[in-house]
Amino acid sequence: MSKQARPRDLAENEAAAVATTLRVGAIKLNLVAQQIRGLDVNRAVAELSFSPRRIAKDVKKVLQSAIANAENNHQLDVDRLYVAEATVGRAMVMKRMHARARGRGSRIEKPFSRLRVVVREREEQ
Repeated sequence: MSKQARPRDLAENEAAAVATTLRVGAIKLNLVAQQIRGLDVNRAVAELSFSPRRIAKDVKKVLQSAIANAENNHQLDVDRLYVAEATVGRAMVMKRMHARARGRGSRIEKPFSRLRVVVREREEQ
């Protein structure tokens, strides 16, 4: 006996990609995700290529993975794809100690974030 097959949570004209541990805070990652929401995928890749933010390179990788999933797994037309969703969430937080004066210590928190990019094929007009 195996598990029951889960129904697909995306529509037939959608594909997604997820990055679960990006080494950046969720607020900073959301600033980059806002830049690409609603754009055509070619325009979004160009925006991320020239973005000065460090995390834009990782967001670009996730977007390209979603495009490849749409093309190879779901046979969608790449020229008609756009970024339907780019959702950001918090993942784990690494906690480290920083030595301070008089034998004390303080906590350094190093947050991780998760990113989910959904690309959708535009309907023909």
